[in-house]
Amino acid sequence: SPGRTARESAAGEAYTTSRRGERTGKKGRVVAEDIVPAVTEALSQRVLRGPQLGNVFVQLGLPTNPKLPDASFDRVLMVHMYHEIEQPYEFLWRMRPALKPDGLVVVVDANRLTQNHGTPPALLKCEFGAVGYQLVAMNDMPSAGGYLATFRAVRPRPHPTKIKPCQPRG
Repeated sequence: SPGRTARESAAGEAYTTSRRGERTGKKGRVVAEDIVPAVTEALSQRVLRGPQLGNVFVQLGLPTNPKLPDASFDRVLMVHMYHEIEQPYEFLWRMRPALKPDGLVVVVDANRLTQNHGTPPALLKCEFGAVGYQLVAMNDMPSAGGYLATFRAVRPRPHPTKIKPCQPRG
């Protein structure tokens, strides 16, 4: 939406980043992040060559800490990357303060085991729930091989020692 601020994790080739940059308009902002330096460098070059994408910023992140400013994002988008996160509780815990009070986290992933490059919906819901998020909507997304899930932070962020892990990923 125009004027919104969105963050895209594991931006990769960033087709969606470019589209989001166009949709947010001049008042909006898109931060595309990846943890691979070569990917962020290539993305930066693509953004610089792209038409009217002055509102897209590229950032190199860490696997467990996105290092984002507090209350700065309306949407955090994770497209086919959630299953790659090795420490999901730490990642979600550290990402949480970056959301604005009405912010949403949107996950697109395949409905299969993490070892097969996907995340079962029940595991996704459990891991987000363990860090204080609530599922807002879960929609089938056959074009993505799975689903689109939306979460909102509704409970206080637990102390890290109080997070109860879900079933092991497999």
